[in-house]
Amino acid sequence: QVQLVESGGGLVQPGGSLRLSCAASGTISYIYVMAWYRQAPGKQRELVARISSGNSENYADSVKGRFTISRDNAKNTVDLQMNSLKPEDTAVYYCNADLKRYYFSTRGDYWGQGTQVTVSS
Repeated sequence: QVQLVESGGGLVQPGGSLRLSCAASGTISYIYVMAWYRQAPGKQRELVARISSGNSENYADSVKGRFTISRDNAKNTVDLQMNSLKPEDTAVYYCNADLKRYYFSTRGDYWGQGTQVTVSS
């Protein structure tokens, strides 16, 4: 059993900041990649940022320079620091993990339930 739980979402003003956190729990052996996705109403889910176990980072062009992803391998958590927020950032943000579980021979993909981020004045 593996569970990913997001937290930190809420309502912020344009130009403000917000920090999202995701905690993975369960029979986890190793997490290869952790990522944040988002989905706005009427739009496809899109990748926001991802980070490997070696801390290699990738960002969507729309958030480069504003968002920063980080992870704590010892605690199986990943954070997303969001600065200079824009109304276009409004979406449900989902945590994603590519991980290996105990007693399973292959890696698998897991998702959190999502947390709402609303940027509005």
